[in-house]
This record gives sequence, C-alpha cells and structure tokens, in this order.
Amino acid sequence: MNFTLKIWRQKNRTEDGKLVTYAVRDISPDASFLEMLDVLNNDLVVKGEEPVAFDHDCREGICGSCGLMIEGRAHGPHHGAATCELRMRSFPDGDTITVEPWRARPFPIIKDLVVDRTAFDRIMAAGGYISVKTGQAADANAIPVPKRNAEEAMDAAACIGCGACVATCPNGSAMLFVAAKVSQFALLPQGHAERKERVERMLAQMDAEGFGACSNTYACEAECPKQISVEHIARLNREFVRATVG
Repeated sequence: MNFTLKIWRQKNRTEDGKLVTYAVRDISPDASFLEMLDVLNNDLVVKGEEPVAFDHDCREGICGSCGLMIEGRAHGPHHGAATCELRMRSFPDGDTITVEPWRARPFPIIKDLVVDRTAFDRIMAAGGYISVKTGQAADANAIPVPKRNAEEAMDAAACIGCGACVATCPNGSAMLFVAAKVSQFALLPQGHAERKERVERMLAQMDAEGFGACSNTYACEAECPKQISVEHIARLNREFVRATVG
C-alpha cells in the first residue's frame, strides 16, 4: 500500500511548526500506524534527513503514550483503540493522511508529534495516596465491595492517561481523565478516607494547569481508547458537591 502523509513538524516548543508532505511506499496492510511511521523514519535517515519524533512504548494499547491526531481524530478512525493498534488496512490505498500532535494548551509541543503531558502527572500527584495499614495483607473478603461498584471501579481504572479526551474536547477539558481517577477510588471503601481532599485537590490542579470545562459533547467518550464512560464525570461532579457542601 502507498500513502501520502502530511505530518506536523516542529523543531521545539518555541519555533513555529508546519505540515510537511512525505510519501511512503509498499506498506503492508497489516502494519500498524506506528510501524508505518518507522518505515518513513528509516527512509528519512537513509536520506540524511531528520526523522519524525513521536511517542511510543508498549505498542500494545496499554501505555497510551502513542496518541496522535490522525485525520482530525484522536488515535485515528477506530473506536476503543490506541494509535498503535490502528492497522494500515483501515485506510484506502493511495490515501492522504494528516498526522498532528495533541492540540491543547496544557499539552505544549516538545518536538514534532511529541507533547508534554506531565500536567496529568501533576493532577495525579495532587490526588495523593490512599491511607492503608501496613503489614500482612487483609483477607480478600474482609471488606465487602458490591459487585457493581467493583466493576465500575475497574472500568475507571482502565484509563491509560493518553490525553485523547483533552485533544478531542472543544474546550480542551481533562474532566474524563480526572473523573476516572476520582471514580476508581471513590467507588471503593479503601479510597474514602481522603475522598473529600482528593476531589478538591485534583480539580484545583486541573484548573491550575489550564484545562477547560466539560463541553458536554461526549467527544471524550467517543474517542477514548478504553471507552471510559462520561457517567464518571457525573460522579466527579457529585463528589465535588459532596466535598464542598458536606
């Protein structure tokens, strides 16, 4: 398969960037999108040109570092899949594909397709830890947890912090990310000790980082590779009201 790529190139945080056109040839339809970029970079290196910088790690849809805007959609055209899980057979042969980094003020571009997502780390740090007693592990059934709560907590914990929700939101909101991190603890009894402080601090840090408010377009849920539900945003709002009023 052959493709024309329009890729955002930017040398560093301060210099202006632009879309640069490249051609890639003889790409296997079974190749992942990142493998296709590897082929492009090999060609560029052979030509003595600077390869395209992009984030990646596990390449198994686990870490979330591979996030890219592909044809205007976070992680590309598929639902419930990260960029590394996207196969080139998803595009017509001869297609022109535009590839950009996450577009959000709290995610400044470092180089090319690489953005600084440490704002998420600071939000997580603001949430703090869970107070638990050290020593021998408690029996598995010592603290009963309703099955529904356990399942919803696990669904929230599936968030990989890729930033697709921010990149696709018209307001650049991090509400789905924060909601998932708050929910995974709020739903379980172990997380109740710091329940009030956690939601207040995480939302305050989210605002301090410059993320926007929820746009209520459900775009975040639609593009999330782990299909985190916006129901967690409703829970986040309830947790915040409970913390500030109670």
